[in-house]
Amino acid sequence: MVWMAFGLSLAVLLGLARWNLWAAMVLGAGVLGFLTTPAGPLLTSFGRTLADPGVVALAVTVGLIPLVGAVLERTGRMESLLARVPRRKAIFAAAPAIFGLLPIPGGALLSAPFLERVGGGRPEDRAAANVWFRHVFLFVYPVSSALIAAAKLAGTEVWRVLPYQLPWAVLAGLLGWAWLLRPFSGPVENLDPGPHWSFLFPLAVLLVAPALDLLLKRTVSLPAPEVATLIAVTGSFFLALRGGFPVRELPALIGTAKPWRFSLIVVGMFLYLAAFQASGLPGQLAALALPPLGLVLGVGVLMGLATGRQQAAISVVIPVYLAAQGSLSPWAFSVVYQAAYLGYLLSPLHPCLTVSAEYAGTTLGATWRRLLPPSGIALLAAVAVGFAVL
Repeated sequence: MVWMAFGLSLAVLLGLARWNLWAAMVLGAGVLGFLTTPAGPLLTSFGRTLADPGVVALAVTVGLIPLVGAVLERTGRMESLLARVPRRKAIFAAAPAIFGLLPIPGGALLSAPFLERVGGGRPEDRAAANVWFRHVFLFVYPVSSALIAAAKLAGTEVWRVLPYQLPWAVLAGLLGWAWLLRPFSGPVENLDPGPHWSFLFPLAVLLVAPALDLLLKRTVSLPAPEVATLIAVTGSFFLALRGGFPVRELPALIGTAKPWRFSLIVVGMFLYLAAFQASGLPGQLAALALPPLGLVLGVGVLMGLATGRQQAAISVVIPVYLAAQGSLSPWAFSVVYQAAYLGYLLSPLHPCLTVSAEYAGTTLGATWRRLLPPSGIALLAAVAVGFAVL
């Protein structure tokens, strides 16, 4: 019954997502939750999720992110930054990768306005490139929350596994460049670079968020780490407003950007995650008698797909693997991480995927079709390495 409910909830989610993504997530959570969990505990779990200061802070943060990009674009500051990268392919790789260092679910919304401004390709091409390149640096970013959590679970530390993560980052970059950037050849035209140092202001707007986020998390005690991120992105937003944007135009900008769409997606995502955890599925997945490679690639990819959170997949796969095998070598760690990442990358609950498709004006299905070939090659590489090290 649990597996049937899970399949039905995914069918509801995928079937309704083309019309209203956040409502599809909420309904999918309801289907999974009420078919597998008594109403009382489930409603308590949902209430706890909605009252969680971390979830609330993330929802507001994700609503602010597109406003930062919209203000930069409206004031022309975005153009001054883009004009320094003359080739369209380079912009479609560099912009998402740099913004990907922001530790924010749904942070692909920061790079989406850049890519729409540059143009080229079809909407699904732009959405797929935005999602793919946003995560390339996160394989080796030493303050990535997923990487830190995975290393801690494995009983190691980040700097020990980084050399084994580097090949996956290089592979991802090469696959994305070869497969996803073909529609974006040619120079970028009609961009005004502005005064010589004008690009420094938009860089400051974009860099103040990760810097302030890291500072607050290291120095201030807050109700949840996500509150630091909210404060940091709010700082970026107010700094962007200082760049010549008329405050009286802010209501019109908000009406155009519709930031609440993205906030509600985050709420729906966490409600579905709460229903998934209450259903008993994580335990059933962990209890499957799978060989090491099947455990890593099967459960890792499936958990990433089901939850849209790499940490959720890792939190199941690594403990189960350690219980079965006793230890996790650095190469084995990298395969575990890659499997969880690939499921997370393609999950309909992955905020970057869903909001990128929403912003570009395309569907999840069309974006998936662009992402599947490079993801399939990356999965084959993980299988090959897995056979050697697991």
